[in-house]
Amino acid sequence: MSASGWVPPRATELLPQVLLVEDNPRLLSSLEALLKSRGLTLSSAVDGRDAMRQLGERVFDLVILDLGLPDVSGHAVMDFMNARQMDANVIVTSGETGIDAAIGALQRGAFDYLRKPYSPAALFNTIDNALKQRRLLTENKAIAVQLERSEAKYRSLVDSSPDIIFMLNHEGHITIINNRVNQLLGFSSEELIGQHYSALVFGEDQKRAHYAFKEGWTRFSLTRNIELRLKSRHADCEVRTFSIELVGISYNRPGETSGATAELFEVHGTYGVARDITERMKADQLISYQAYHDILTDLPNRVLFRDRLNLAVLQAKRNGAELALMFIDLDRFKLVNDTLGHAVGDVLLQQAALRLKACLRRGDTLARLGGDEFTVVLPELAGRQDAVLVAEKFLEGLRQPFELAGQTIHISASIGIAIYPADGETIDELISNSDIAMYHTKAEGKDGHSFFERAMLDASSQKIEIEHGLHMALERGELEMYYQPQIDVSTQKVVGAEALMRWNHPVRGVLSAGEFLPYAEESGQIIAISDWMLEAICLDLLAWNRLGGEPVRLSLNLSPQYLDRGDFYSKLSKTLTHHHIDPMQIEVEVTENICIRNPKTAIEQLEKLCQLGVRVAIDDFGTGYSSLSYLHRFPVHTLKIDRSFVVEIRDDQTQFPVVLAIISIAKGLGLSLVAEGVETLTQLRYLENSGCNVMQGYYYHKPLQQTRILELIREQAG
Repeated sequence: MSASGWVPPRATELLPQVLLVEDNPRLLSSLEALLKSRGLTLSSAVDGRDAMRQLGERVFDLVILDLGLPDVSGHAVMDFMNARQMDANVIVTSGETGIDAAIGALQRGAFDYLRKPYSPAALFNTIDNALKQRRLLTENKAIAVQLERSEAKYRSLVDSSPDIIFMLNHEGHITIINNRVNQLLGFSSEELIGQHYSALVFGEDQKRAHYAFKEGWTRFSLTRNIELRLKSRHADCEVRTFSIELVGISYNRPGETSGATAELFEVHGTYGVARDITERMKADQLISYQAYHDILTDLPNRVLFRDRLNLAVLQAKRNGAELALMFIDLDRFKLVNDTLGHAVGDVLLQQAALRLKACLRRGDTLARLGGDEFTVVLPELAGRQDAVLVAEKFLEGLRQPFELAGQTIHISASIGIAIYPADGETIDELISNSDIAMYHTKAEGKDGHSFFERAMLDASSQKIEIEHGLHMALERGELEMYYQPQIDVSTQKVVGAEALMRWNHPVRGVLSAGEFLPYAEESGQIIAISDWMLEAICLDLLAWNRLGGEPVRLSLNLSPQYLDRGDFYSKLSKTLTHHHIDPMQIEVEVTENICIRNPKTAIEQLEKLCQLGVRVAIDDFGTGYSSLSYLHRFPVHTLKIDRSFVVEIRDDQTQFPVVLAIISIAKGLGLSLVAEGVETLTQLRYLENSGCNVMQGYYYHKPLQQTRILELIREQAG
């Protein structure tokens, strides 16, 4: 009987349900009495119709059916059961001696056929066997249902896995693969079944795959891990990278014993899990790339540069060849960055990097160390002329104007060149010496290149020595203020003085400000030195005022770094108040570049000074990026004519337009005027006749120590 189809509600009794179908009342009664002792739940029917009614109402485990019923035959009852696919074992009993009745019963699915009269033992044995089969069938059905559910659950788990799960036979053909392969690679699992694994492996990885899947199994390991690129049908990606874990399906070789050789296996199949690591690989590659490249310019960074330079040095040493290392610093980049903003500065660096890159030879390496500093490695150098040609290309490329933020910008570069092995045999020596050569180029006027020379080390050592000595100069009291008088030509009196710092160096003697203050600015010591200067000039000014007479105005030069500090105004105000100095006696000199480098900040600082009562002078007017607009915007009181214009005055009959223009501007704006560097009577007369009445220079006085200028002021006061 089939286990599928219509099934009536099952009775709730746990004992086996048995239906006795017998038309002989006496035999039926004896059977009931006999079977009740077997612990069975019995129901009875005396004819075929009653039997079919009860079979339609309840579920029975066993039917003991007499073939010779008065209304319908037992065969008809069995046909009724088969038509409705009733699940019950049938034991047929009959008194007929013919074989046809038995064959008909067995053909209809009867469990057994007992010929009447039968012994109770035979009946009990047949019932036990029928119920045992019934019980086994029920258990098997339950197990089959459980297995089906487990398989469905397993299939669901496998198909919902984020990884591709597969099995291969001993020939490498795919026998099982989950549906994840369709989502990741665009192949259906059905079309891959039976295919060789190599159909999925990217061409260049075939050999590695063959080793991992076939040749790599050893007696020591039946598991392997490998990263492979697999083909994809997706339009956005032709290949994807997978981390594949393989487990060999193996058995012991026939005839092997349980000794040491029992570890020898033969792999006849493979179970594998392939995890897509494409995005992780991309992320790792990006992280690795960013670790060795400058994000702004996409050039190699300091780490990768040192690695390539080291490799180039090793190759040059092996081949007995030369190489060149260039250190490139962009001139005037800081001015562009400060005036137009960092965003424009970044674009300038990007475009400059592109121009430099376009000048490289094959095999050269251009790197950005940071800021506006670049380095270039030129391997396989035939001679210094090769380095000169590349350097000239760099300079010419950078001289071309840049169009940024609606403005035309001009820059240049200072290049230092060191040659291996003449200028250093280690990468640190080459970097240091090319850097020294670059600074030599800057000192020589920028916009050019210089090869390293041993004499440059002396200048570099001097720089280090000066920077170190400045740390001690304040503590040892080695700094001193000098003052150059400013003379009113009409009265020949001292009306002001410019404060100039000197360093009484214990070895080098007296150093001018230009010999050490640039190093102080570069090393950050200018702040402490400027603080000292404020205190020193106030003390000296107090001594001047005690002499009586007309007050002498004192001019002091300020470093851009010091002016940019937010606490400069506060420091000056407190110092003047502490020493009871009239702010009108102080004139702060700033350069043109300070005014246009950060106009907003400069205006705020200078306006504060004016509110305090301090005067403001523009020093070296006309030598920078002069703009008449800032003279209107900035609170300026005095213009100073730079010495470079004054020194050109060699006779009083020639016109000097720049000097005349500056004098005219000062008069037109109502500004005071001071000429610097006046050294001859001709210069004095030309300036006086042109309208400039206040001058300073060697014609009158060199910078004087405090004691000497005190004598001068005392004589004037007397």
